[in-house]
Parts: sequence; structure tokens; C-alpha cells
Amino acid sequence: MNRTALFGAAGALAIVVALGVIFGGGSSGSDDAGLGITLSSAEAQEIDTSSVAEMTLGDPDAPVEVIEYASFTCPHCANFHADVFDRLKADYIDTGKIHFVHREVYFDRYGLWAGMVARCGGEARYFGIADRIYATQQDWIARDSPGDTAANLRRIGRAAGMSNGEIDACLTDDGFAEALVAAYQRNAQRDGIRSTPSFVIDGELYSNMGYREFSDILNEKLGE
Repeated sequence: MNRTALFGAAGALAIVVALGVIFGGGSSGSDDAGLGITLSSAEAQEIDTSSVAEMTLGDPDAPVEVIEYASFTCPHCANFHADVFDRLKADYIDTGKIHFVHREVYFDRYGLWAGMVARCGGEARYFGIADRIYATQQDWIARDSPGDTAANLRRIGRAAGMSNGEIDACLTDDGFAEALVAAYQRNAQRDGIRSTPSFVIDGELYSNMGYREFSDILNEKLGE
């Protein structure tokens, strides 16, 4: 992988073009992984991913663990968060029944940039920013304009209380971008992720589903 330095680029367009050179393109909004943006297996294993925090909600000691693999550019993922996630949170996460983990999938560079911005605010603000990214997916993705897409993501970051300097520092941190991709690649390959959203519920892989089906699976796991 080309590890061209990103620092010193002026403005959002230069930032996103530099990131695009490192990780390549890919059309935003795809829901067929093929693992998307990837490193070689050797590179993925060599990169230190200790800076990549797991983004979680709920009691870590809850009886059931749910891992969602989702892309910020995936329409089905946005629909899941609009139609299912709030009920899931109220009924199972907030009540201590499940421990929820959100893992980003990087089909394309726009999804990677969105993940970097979401993580800029730290773990405390991550899910609030992620909710906004999903809810406004049709607005911030400018399919033919990386510069506009970056500017839109910067606005989301600023609305969450981050400064331009903080956002730029995240988007120009090529080491962190590599760590995110390496962590994603290792996790997705291990769990057999090929599409989004996908869910690993207590070690079993499931594809996208509505609330009723999700609830039935969780109740069975919980013995209810």
C-alpha cells in the first residue's frame, strides 16, 4: 500500500484526495462487501491496531453479545438504524440484556472518512455522531465530489462540538486510517462478513433483519 504522507495538505479536498490515493476508490453506498478497502494480509497483520477502540453500548457483562458490522455508506444500514436500532436499544441494550458492539465496514473511501469523523469525538460522542451520519446519509454523500463529501462530514463533526483543527487532525492521520482498515479487515475476515448490515449474535452470524425477527432471536438466546 502507498503510505504517502498526508500532512501539510491544504483544505478538505486535498485531504480526501490524499486519502483516496492511499486507499483507492470504490463506489459509495455498496452493500456487497468483497471486503472493500483492504490491505495485503501481511500488512494487515503487521499494523498496530491498539488505537482502534471497540465502540460499544450496554453492560459488558450482559448475557448476550451483539456485534453489528455496518457501513456508513450502506442504505440498508441506514434503514436498520432508522427502523430497528432505537427499539433494540430501548428493549435490550438499556435494560442490560445485551452488550452491543458497532464495527465499521469500509466498502469505499467515503465510509472510511465517515468512520474517522465519527471517532474524532471520542467514545462518549461516537454513537451520537454515528446516528447523525446514518440519518443524513442521503445528504452528506456527494457521489461525484469528494471535496463536497468531506465538507459535509466536517459540518457533522462541527455540529457535534469538534473544531476544524480536530477534524483535520483525524482526517490527515494516515497511521490511524491504516489501523482502522487493518482492524476492520481482521475482524471481517474472521467473522465471515460479506454484506452489511451483518450481525454476530453470541458467535452466530446473521444477515439483515427486522425488529421482530431480531427480537425472536434475542429472546431465544436469553431463554425468554
